[in-house]
Amino acid sequence: MINPDTASTPADPILVVDDEPSVLTTLQNTLRRCHYDTVIASDPLVALEQLKKQAFSVIISDQVMPEMSGLELLGRARQIQPYATRILVTAVVNLGTVINAINQGEIFRFIVKPWLHEEFLATIKNGVQRYELICQNARLQAATQSMNEQLVELNRSLEQQVQLVAQQNGQLAEVNTALESNFVRSMELCVHTMQTFYPSLGNQSRRVGQLCRSIAQVLQLSDEDRRVLESSALLHDIGLVGVPRQIIRRWQEDPRSLVQAERTLIEQHPILGQELAAFGSNLKKVGEIIRAHHENYDGTGYPDQLVGENIPWLARLLAVAVAYASCRLMDADASEKVKMDSGTAFDPEAVRVFLRAQVLAVIPRKERQVDLNELRPGMVLAQGIYTHSGLLLVPEGQRMNATFIEKVLNHNRIQPIKQSLVVYG
Repeated sequence: MINPDTASTPADPILVVDDEPSVLTTLQNTLRRCHYDTVIASDPLVALEQLKKQAFSVIISDQVMPEMSGLELLGRARQIQPYATRILVTAVVNLGTVINAINQGEIFRFIVKPWLHEEFLATIKNGVQRYELICQNARLQAATQSMNEQLVELNRSLEQQVQLVAQQNGQLAEVNTALESNFVRSMELCVHTMQTFYPSLGNQSRRVGQLCRSIAQVLQLSDEDRRVLESSALLHDIGLVGVPRQIIRRWQEDPRSLVQAERTLIEQHPILGQELAAFGSNLKKVGEIIRAHHENYDGTGYPDQLVGENIPWLARLLAVAVAYASCRLMDADASEKVKMDSGTAFDPEAVRVFLRAQVLAVIPRKERQVDLNELRPGMVLAQGIYTHSGLLLVPEGQRMNATFIEKVLNHNRIQPIKQSLVVYG
């Protein structure tokens, strides 16, 4: 198995496997133009041998190949390089393939032929970012294990080194501070990854995080339960990084517009979130809460259709905070919606706790993504708009009017604006 600690993560190459030379050449040229180091293979067996010799950040494979399918190749690649992001290229995605791939945790994303150039590059960028996140978590886990081994050794020699107790206690305090600092940075990196992939996810994570911090205060939770609840709040939607952005937006704006395959993909994101959280050994409980945060009190939720107190208590608390933070209604109406769903979607006791905590929370303003053609006078930008070269076109916090909107549209006609537009509200 390739050790990710020995690889220079930002420079780790991308492996492309396809039995069609023209496709290989096209993908290689596309990736190299974006400064990705790329290795190609037309034979899956050759690709497997290459995986044993070299670390890769992303593995892209065609589904239909003579020697073996892309799913089989990526399943075997997972055994060799479990940290590499695996992407399947296919002409058709059927429901069985989607469920099988997600349940086994083998596939990060499907790329359907023919693909859009921008979506393809965004998928690759997200895949590389996922790999970097996993490698960092692996390094943190290794560092934690090393520190724990050192602490065990120190405890064995305490009887012979009584005079050094004070000094050792000081060292332990420094180690714990460093671990807590690393843990906080890891959480922020995860939220930043979600925000890069889909900006409103990062905003919602912070809104839910503030609500859960107040819930922990109201309930006077233990340090462990507080850490689990607040970490689950920040990471609750991390599984959505495996879902196409257009499906996420439709799910947020009109869930009824999703077809069954898309709904199934959405309903798997708590499972993927649990799997991603499991990369940190101290996040097992966090993963369990993430998996259960879309379960309904009456058993109609997903992914496991748990009922009542079979749903973990912290997940019942998180579910109410997520529902309120993601609701597209005004805050007062969102609170009423939560009350109305008490006893069906939510545990009545969890709702009562939430209503007490809500008044204490300092919640970031709600943000949402809009397209250029959806800009309207009165909207306030949550993020600045920049030109393709990085120059600020309209600053964050600017209230849009007809003049600013026309300025943005005129610039887009000359040089398309590729960033996501985010406004408050």
